Amino acid sequence: MISQFINHLWQSTLFVMVAGLLTLAFHRNRARVRYWLWFSASLKFLVPFSLLIALGGRVNWAPAVPSVEPTLAPSVSLAIAEISEPVPDVVPVTLPARASRQWVPMAILGIWALGFSALGLVRLRGWCRVRDVLRSSIASDVPAAVEVRYAPGLLEPGVVGLWRTTLLLPAGITEYLTQAQLDAVLAHELCHVRRRDNLWASIHMVVEMIFWFHPLVWWIGARLLEERERACDEEVLSLGGEPRVYAEGIVAVCKLYVESPLACVSGVTGSNLKKRIEGIMANRILLQLNFAKKAALALAGITTLALPILIGVSNAPRLRAQSTSAVTSRFETASIQQGCSSSDVDRKTGASGPAPGAPISVNPLGSPGLLNLNCVSVSSLVRAAYGTFASGSPLPEGSPLRYVGAVSMSGGPPWVYTDQYHIQAKASGDASQEMMLGPMMQALLEERFNLKVHRETRRVPAYALTVAVGGPKMQPYRGDCISNTVFPPLPAGQKHCWEIAGGDNQEPGFSPHFAPESGVQNLDEFSLWLFVMTDRPVLNKTAIPGRFFLHFNFAPDQSTPGALNRLAAVARRNGGNAGSTVPSNPPGPSIFQALQQQLGLQLEAATASRDFLMVEHAEKPASN
Repeated sequence: MISQFINHLWQSTLFVMVAGLLTLAFHRNRARVRYWLWFSASLKFLVPFSLLIALGGRVNWAPAVPSVEPTLAPSVSLAIAEISEPVPDVVPVTLPARASRQWVPMAILGIWALGFSALGLVRLRGWCRVRDVLRSSIASDVPAAVEVRYAPGLLEPGVVGLWRTTLLLPAGITEYLTQAQLDAVLAHELCHVRRRDNLWASIHMVVEMIFWFHPLVWWIGARLLEERERACDEEVLSLGGEPRVYAEGIVAVCKLYVESPLACVSGVTGSNLKKRIEGIMANRILLQLNFAKKAALALAGITTLALPILIGVSNAPRLRAQSTSAVTSRFETASIQQGCSSSDVDRKTGASGPAPGAPISVNPLGSPGLLNLNCVSVSSLVRAAYGTFASGSPLPEGSPLRYVGAVSMSGGPPWVYTDQYHIQAKASGDASQEMMLGPMMQALLEERFNLKVHRETRRVPAYALTVAVGGPKMQPYRGDCISNTVFPPLPAGQKHCWEIAGGDNQEPGFSPHFAPESGVQNLDEFSLWLFVMTDRPVLNKTAIPGRFFLHFNFAPDQSTPGALNRLAAVARRNGGNAGSTVPSNPPGPSIFQALQQQLGLQLEAATASRDFLMVEHAEKPASN
């Protein structure tokens, strides 16, 4: 939350600077143009770009065949995050001691609440003062487009109200101003009424209360007051007002009366008086907006609104369209049975799923057109169908989903994550396993499970991979292992690059080996593997190029759920008890300690954007 707020402040500050540059380009034009530029800068504080991006993300356009790289790939999500929220929230911590810093957000929130409340009380006091003046006022016979009343006291002439406005004149003002001067002052106030300046000023007052700590917000308020008064001055003169008479009327009001206590009660004495009088007396001919300037303003406005929405649209859900091509991507026959099969066929074909919710991978022994999945949960099927294999094509080299495997998922009934199913299906023709696990599985889930899903992007806890004190301790890759994608048997004397060792109950551990053949060519790919282990996005902030042979050991615990799932899968395949694989307090270094001690790297707390598959509805299928 703090990260999003900081990013919003950064974006709004930049927007104010751009608006300020535009006002310089329009300094010879009418003040109302500059006023609306400043007001748009104020309004930007209330409309985060992330809100517009989310609005674009609600657009559910669905091509028949999803793109090769689904939107759930972490690299795509993080790229969008860099555009929409360019300030990363990376806070170095020593895990697991980060709980001691939980007071910092609360302290910041408390300070903000104090400032908000204090400013609110000041504004309330000012409004009570104006309300008391309004209640004590009496009707007047001054003809005008709005109700005009005489008020006691020394408050300057002003317009009160946002929708039903009332013009308050100080009692006895006709004794100090000539009729011509009074007419000029009335014309100024009626200009405020036509422009609805009280309404726009009240909106900026809200901005000032929320962002009271930001100096640019107060600077914008001063610019808005200056330009609105100049805009009314220009309109009075354009209606035929005599500059000298008008200036004398303003000066007389300033001598006799005090300024309104609220910006949303439009008066006549606001802004720099000397500068205003000089402008009134000069009565310069102001330039009208030419076509080029109108086009520039229109382009700037459209870009400001459209660009974030287009970013959201580009990352919008690309769920499968219910089109002719999608309808044909269906299984010829499909059997769904709740539970797990213990047949020798399933064990030989490797159909047994590792764990409820664990990622589904392509079975090297599988036959084209035949799919056999055992002990798989609906959540695993959803992740595979709408995430890893959504394209229906083999994943290209370097695809993040080769290493991430599972995508994030939320929502739906509990049984979606716990119940296991045995699925046997046959496709017409020689459909690839990627096609059967992707588009064809989508159709099966929607038909038999009545599944409805959509995608959402959230800001979630993450890690930043950085270099630890003392520098990196990694060894360059020397080509001494074979890719883990090579299925046994291996050539004599060769070993896999990626091995999973479970150890016994006393010394459990994880021993990954990385090399280019396995697709992990650099620390970007290693960050994706850490994402699998920790179930948190990992941002590579090391800036270290090159390929490395990475080997380190750590004891899986609650901070590495991915490692626990893999060890449990090893135990089940070996006929052991998955629940006893990892003790509650495992010996050995944690993944944070192992990275620092063995590789010279460290994980720091951060936040990042992460895409989620949200289950809206699901029903248990009838067994067949």
